[in-house]
Amino acid sequence: HLHDTIPGLPTTAAVCVYPPFVKVARVALGDESPVKIASVATAFPSGHTTLEQKLDETKLAVSDGADEIDMVISRGRFLSGDYNYVFDEIAAVKDACGGSKGARLKVILETGELATLDNVRRASDIAIHAGADFIKTSTGKIASAATIPVTLVMLLAIRDHYFKTGQMVGMKPAGGISTSKLALHYLVMVQETVGPEWLNNKWFRFGASSLANDVLMQVAKLESGNYQAPQYFSKD
Repeated sequence: HLHDTIPGLPTTAAVCVYPPFVKVARVALGDESPVKIASVATAFPSGHTTLEQKLDETKLAVSDGADEIDMVISRGRFLSGDYNYVFDEIAAVKDACGGSKGARLKVILETGELATLDNVRRASDIAIHAGADFIKTSTGKIASAATIPVTLVMLLAIRDHYFKTGQMVGMKPAGGISTSKLALHYLVMVQETVGPEWLNNKWFRFGASSLANDVLMQVAKLESGNYQAPQYFSKD
């Protein structure tokens, strides 16, 4: 309940739910909440289903009130060199989101399965050119998640696209970022690579549920002067 007692403590940017629970989240949050509703779609986290089913799931989530859609690319197709398929699939999901006026699309590369930084850069470029509003490192469902080198490569792809087109694309490192001190490293990297315009929750997000409690512990320590322990905070 720190948000009730500490003025100015911001909310999380979004809650992320599976498509069947978008309606529940919408009712719980109402229409005036600053918290966005994100929905994982396209057979998250594996992505192993038909394109038709992926598009139906995306449309369901959007129609039920999702503000954002998180999709995962077809890594098998990517690793086999079928880059056109990966591009077309992302573009089709973006259309299912309602296009440029619809839900924002976060494209998860699942970088832990891409093997090389060259592949991370190629996948980033494909996602950006296919219409991604955000590129995201990981589903958080495999052992290898966000790393600083991978995130830097993705930020450089975003920077180069911005220099060429003037269009901003968001960035979300997800998985394995569990402490405030580590999060600061990422924030400095964003500032130094793409600039302060990205340092807000419209263009940069952390995907790390465990980070929230560490931030709360730091805030509570500043307010009370006493160091905190994890057991004093909910693990929900």
